[in-house]
Amino acid sequence: MPGILEGVRVLDFGRYIAGPYCTTILANLGAEVIRIEKLDGSEDRYTTPVTDKGEGAMLMQMANSKKGLTLNPMKPEAKEVIRRLVKSADVVVANLPIESLQAMGLDYESLKEIKEDIILTHQSAFGDTGPYKNRVGFDGIGQAMSGSMHMSGDAETGPRKLNSPWVDFTTAMVGCIGTLSAIMHHRATGEGQLVMGSLFGSSVLISIAALIEQDMLNLDRQGIGNRGYNGGPSDTYKTKDGWVLVQSIGNPLFKRWCDLIGEHHWLEDPRFATDQDRGDNGHIISERMAEWCAERTTEEAIKAMEAVRLPCGPVLSPQEVLDDPHLAAMGLLESVEYPGLEKAARISNFPLKMSKTEVSIKHRAPTLGEHTDEIMSSLGFSDAEIQELHEKRVI
Repeated sequence: MPGILEGVRVLDFGRYIAGPYCTTILANLGAEVIRIEKLDGSEDRYTTPVTDKGEGAMLMQMANSKKGLTLNPMKPEAKEVIRRLVKSADVVVANLPIESLQAMGLDYESLKEIKEDIILTHQSAFGDTGPYKNRVGFDGIGQAMSGSMHMSGDAETGPRKLNSPWVDFTTAMVGCIGTLSAIMHHRATGEGQLVMGSLFGSSVLISIAALIEQDMLNLDRQGIGNRGYNGGPSDTYKTKDGWVLVQSIGNPLFKRWCDLIGEHHWLEDPRFATDQDRGDNGHIISERMAEWCAERTTEEAIKAMEAVRLPCGPVLSPQEVLDDPHLAAMGLLESVEYPGLEKAARISNFPLKMSKTEVSIKHRAPTLGEHTDEIMSSLGFSDAEIQELHEKRVI
């Protein structure tokens, strides 16, 4: 089944996650994506190394279904390479500082001079306006400056950053939505456009409930760790052999919890009349739930909570996630071979199923510069010209 974006060429000048995962989704939808990186390999190629050459786990995920080209865009001879690449493309994606884009001739105005209807998706740390627009940043900066770390920590341990880069992935998916919308606009009008996203903007979106509450009520909430501040029981609890997380929101779920512990007088207690009351007095509920969980193994606790339909889940280690039978049943991970790996890497399919449109991993990530000569030849460069550009370390 052909992908919905078959025939669309995307140039991926991105690094790490926000740009690269945006283009990974486009590739899974059928676009031809060319990953363009430094001659010796860009930094994100070697993050969390897993191969014998030091290539990283994130590369396996971010670069799947793409072709690989190496290029030094700062060399004078690279200008013609970039011109031909852009001329052949529909979309350029780059989560680089605007100064870097301008230096490489990849800013929107420069791209339009090459191809008037080009689409540029540009993600940055703080967007293109405001006092921080020229700052650089990573996922953690968004977590820190959105209020999320403040609300996730507690008085004892201080602010707490989530290990998984949710700001980066959110920015990538926002960028993909924008890119798909721009492609639809182009198909309707023939016009290209500039699509802009930011880590800060994405992190604020995800943190918005706490910001609205603060703006309206001025409560100055402090972090309370894993405990929810607008419901209960909502916390992590230690069992005899592990940890579980429980989330109860709404009166029906609170009643189920009371049924679970066999103490229905909690339903009549005014301290727990509403979700917000239960959040405000959550430490009392958590103390009681902690007692209940401490008397049971994780399996026993989960089984009892499932019986009353109370939302819960075990806190799993990465290995336990990999071994989880539901993960296998859903087919979320796909084993993909890669040179230098002792075994196939299990990478994640895009977690979406469509009845009429294929969304799938097409092939493994490219080795460094694997398709450089093939792509250069398709752009009209002769074998001699390609060899000369190699010798000059342009490609």
